[in-house]
Amino acid sequence: MPEIQILSPHVADLIAAGEVVERPASVVKELMENAFDAGAKSVTVELRGGGMTYLRITDDGCGMSPEDAGIAFLRHATSKLRTARDLEAIGTLGFRGEALAAISAVSRIELTTRRRESASGTRMTLSAGEIESMYETGCAEGTTIIVKDLFYNTPARLKFMKSDRAEGSACVQAAFRCALGRPDVSVRCIRDGEEQFFSPGDSRMESCVYSLLGREEAKNMLACSGENEGVTVTGFVSSPAAGKGNRARQFFFCNGRVIRSQALQAALEQAYKNTLLVGKFPACVLYLTLSNAAVDVNVHPAKTEVKFTREREVFDAVYYAVRSALDGEQRTAEVQVSPATQKKAEPRSDFYQTMTSAEFRARQGSANYAPARTYQTHTPRPETSLRSPSAAPRPAYTPAPPMPRPAAPKPEPKREPTPVQTAMEQFPEHAVDQAPEVPARFIGEAMHTYILVEKGETLVLIDKHAAHERINFDRLSAQTEPLMSQTLLSPVPFDAADADAEVLRAQLPLLEEMGFELEELSGDSYLIRAVPALIREQDAAAALEEICADLRHGGLLDPRAARNEILKTVSCKAAIKAGWQTEPQELLKLAEAVLSGQVKYCPHGRPVAVTMTRKELDKLFLRIV
Repeated sequence: MPEIQILSPHVADLIAAGEVVERPASVVKELMENAFDAGAKSVTVELRGGGMTYLRITDDGCGMSPEDAGIAFLRHATSKLRTARDLEAIGTLGFRGEALAAISAVSRIELTTRRRESASGTRMTLSAGEIESMYETGCAEGTTIIVKDLFYNTPARLKFMKSDRAEGSACVQAAFRCALGRPDVSVRCIRDGEEQFFSPGDSRMESCVYSLLGREEAKNMLACSGENEGVTVTGFVSSPAAGKGNRARQFFFCNGRVIRSQALQAALEQAYKNTLLVGKFPACVLYLTLSNAAVDVNVHPAKTEVKFTREREVFDAVYYAVRSALDGEQRTAEVQVSPATQKKAEPRSDFYQTMTSAEFRARQGSANYAPARTYQTHTPRPETSLRSPSAAPRPAYTPAPPMPRPAAPKPEPKREPTPVQTAMEQFPEHAVDQAPEVPARFIGEAMHTYILVEKGETLVLIDKHAAHERINFDRLSAQTEPLMSQTLLSPVPFDAADADAEVLRAQLPLLEEMGFELEELSGDSYLIRAVPALIREQDAAAALEEICADLRHGGLLDPRAARNEILKTVSCKAAIKAGWQTEPQELLKLAEAVLSGQVKYCPHGRPVAVTMTRKELDKLFLRIV
């Protein structure tokens, strides 16, 4: 039986070093945090060979006296804690006194440091944690530490290091995250003689984000701020149209410390629900400020995982701050309508109006009711010249004839004018030339799919299907009553695949509540006897198949989430389709909803509008270069 022995201090230090220093990037993070704690306003990171052979961190912080420098590399030597009570409210990035000891145990170190009030500084050299030389020297205020030959005395760790390119990239990313968390500190990173990034250190978050993330990414970010129960959230989040393929651009900081938190990630992504495409993730740079006593950073040696005393309040602070930023995106104004369009389009104030099933039946039986108008699918014209007389004419829109009305119908109640009607009254036909400039002007429709609106020096193209889909979804989501159902004249057969059959059995009560009526036949075959009133009979099977796929993808979600997925499909099937001929007044209503900021993304996350500036158009036509 082997005998129990006490490890030598050197072996114990090597084991402890492995908990703190996993790779060169760990050294960068620990030394930069020490520089921040020392009150530095400028930090420079230089590395060669992936950081394994040479790594230098220079700062203009408070520096160390010869006495402090002599014990700084001992384990548990720290200037940031005095008593056990200090652990209850840690306000510094470092506090354990392990980083310098761990780094020096597995490398060769050169240290130069000078306190601000001192006439001279101190220079030290260490190898494997042992001081080889220490003497007085002249140097700049602050501290410079050079780490060479990392893991030279631990071959077991050295063989697991990746290529210089991979380790160097990890070092740059570690420095990048530290710099992003401290807008008040100027950080410069140099790799193999080439500058990787530079932050100005002017204490402005927007300057820091712009310089580090770059112009293209920064222009797609939305300012974000909020406060909840003592938790303050500031920073930036990405526009839903600029979703990322992964979560690599999500940066969270708590009291200046870069952290990882599943709760914050969940709050962020919950705020983007129904605005991002499937498979896309939001980007963010969010700074949380809260009491030091309300967060525990003493969870992991790397100090990137934290625990919040009141996690719900932190979750809500992030969620509502992000929602506020998204809701405030692209607030614009009304649409100006030309006199010609005014004559064609008399907007109905009850367009997209919600009514109960009882109101709907009562209105059907009234003399004032007219059947819904139908839309004819657009048939593409043949590939002929624009001037060719053989070009097939476009099918004309023909509204259904109104039902007979009595001689003296009851007058309709007076309704408040819509924004479009208000704009029409302000600009009568005889005064159009003298009308003041307005923010937006309705142009028309292109390809029976896109609504064109001119707004100042910008051309806005609106996807009418996506916009109408979102309006339907928001209306149905706000509806508290069950969806109105319509019985099909001829039941539609539906053969479910094995996975779909499982979904149908699990969610059948919810589907019935949402307006579907299914009759189970033998095996996995069903008859669709009724569907939500907004879905056409020919779309019944396709809608049910799409719903099953969405629910299956979500892993049979909870009832609330499952209802949400069903509403997405119903809203899509009920929306105006691309290629349909649409009345001008309906196009105007959709344009108003988009330009007012009410509608920005379809329920599946697609943008409903894109813009082209005058400058971009001029470049396309080579008016400018």
